[in-house]
Amino acid sequence: MTRTLISSGSPFEVQVGYSRAVVQGDWCFVAGTTGSDPETKVMPESVAEQTANALKIIGKALDEAGFSFADVVRATYYITDPAYWDQIGPPLGAVFGDIRPAATCVVAGLIKPEMKIEIEVTALKARG
Repeated sequence: MTRTLISSGSPFEVQVGYSRAVVQGDWCFVAGTTGSDPETKVMPESVAEQTANALKIIGKALDEAGFSFADVVRATYYITDPAYWDQIGPPLGAVFGDIRPAATCVVAGLIKPEMKIEIEVTALKARG
């Protein structure tokens, strides 16, 4: 079974030794993704904007891997403050509202103080 590594070009990928996504068979595993602007690399103050940016980066990785958000079966959201829950709902709902993957939200610290959310997803290619 072939393993395909997808890179977003983040310096952390080389520095720490990971891929934005890994495709193994019918599965695609997208690494935890934070919300810096995909073009400017600037981290917005708003957790809703960070969420939207993370989803753009994830969507690009899924597309490059031959998957789409419709293939996502599992999502995990890490937020640094439980007060962010209401703010991340609209951008998450815009993407996952009809897909409704199994999901978990965890309140945790992230590696940089400006990071307010990190999202990871797992996708499965439907057969037949």
